[in-house]
Amino acid sequence: MTQKLRVLTLSTLFPHGAAPNFGIFVERQTAELAIRPEADVTVINPVGVPPWPLSRLGQYQALNALPEHEEWRGLDVYRPRFRLIPKIGGASNPRRIADALLPLVRKLHRQAPFDIIDAEFFYPDGPAAMRLASALGIPFTIKARGADIHHWGDDRKCREQILQAAEQANALLAVSEALKQDMIAIGMDGSKISVHYTGLDQEKFRPIDRLAAKQALGVSGPLFITTGALIARKNQDLVIRALARLPDATLMLAGMGEEEHAYRALARQSGVADRVRFLGSVPHDQLPHLTAAADIAILVSKSEGLANAWVEALACGTPVIISEAGGARELVGSKSGGRVVDQTVKAIIEAAKAILAEPPAQELVRASVSQFSWTNNGDQLLAILSEAASTA
Repeated sequence: MTQKLRVLTLSTLFPHGAAPNFGIFVERQTAELAIRPEADVTVINPVGVPPWPLSRLGQYQALNALPEHEEWRGLDVYRPRFRLIPKIGGASNPRRIADALLPLVRKLHRQAPFDIIDAEFFYPDGPAAMRLASALGIPFTIKARGADIHHWGDDRKCREQILQAAEQANALLAVSEALKQDMIAIGMDGSKISVHYTGLDQEKFRPIDRLAAKQALGVSGPLFITTGALIARKNQDLVIRALARLPDATLMLAGMGEEEHAYRALARQSGVADRVRFLGSVPHDQLPHLTAAADIAILVSKSEGLANAWVEALACGTPVIISEAGGARELVGSKSGGRVVDQTVKAIIEAAKAILAEPPAQELVRASVSQFSWTNNGDQLLAILSEAASTA
């Protein structure tokens, strides 16, 4: 092994100029690893673009305009293109990614050999990393984050590739103990899986004067925030429906996605359109203030690993209402942190009323995530990668 651990971070989930918030937690984890003198990190962020004429659509034109190689917030990032087949091409994505990346990866490896490939999402990144690592003759690791196991693992063709990659990987990571157990349940070797909790910027995400922050936002009653892509899996429709029975409450939806039009219509139909604020994609630097201003963060997803938004809300002193998904109970072990509820409108309403009636102290809420930091995250990641590289 070289003096520095040479890491190739492979991630389809990574921010770029057309979507600066996309996968920002992967960027933050990678940046933490890269600042360490023991590591040298190169990022490859494969960008999927469909064949003509679909490539002419607006969202793909923006992707085509991205630079192939750039310094992104201090990180050395390559963004090679691969052929994406929307809707129906999921099972073949790993092969197409690996084929598109191999010439670049071979070139970079000749210039300065990599010690290990670290895939940041189990699918399609994991099986693609498996192919690349085999071609280079080096070890690889894969991190599971939630939907990559719960969604892609339900597809038979994708699951076969997921399990093959898990078997050949030198180490596996999971964002929660619950997700680790889900990985074991579908056939992965539990002895290879390390629980690797997300990091957290404790300086940015912290309690503020909530009353003053709400007044600045023009809110006098209860304020809720739901952070995440507006997609069916995140269940924001349940929160909108619940708002109809929570008078004077205002809901901020921080995120954008394919369900926005339907959610706007639902808000109108439910008579709460004037109390739902669609904020769009909020810059991450603005998120701490909005989250700390809220009385409750409500995130009742159908599935999660361990949502960064949960951890960030708690750090802001904002109690959470979250569903029994992923590592929910690893965070919320008492009522001071909020409630873990069923994915129903009734459960959300009852939990919100209970928290508003007896709001926990902000510092008590914050204490529940005191162990989360990017330093701890980086220390553990470096240790896992170093061991995987040295024992391969």
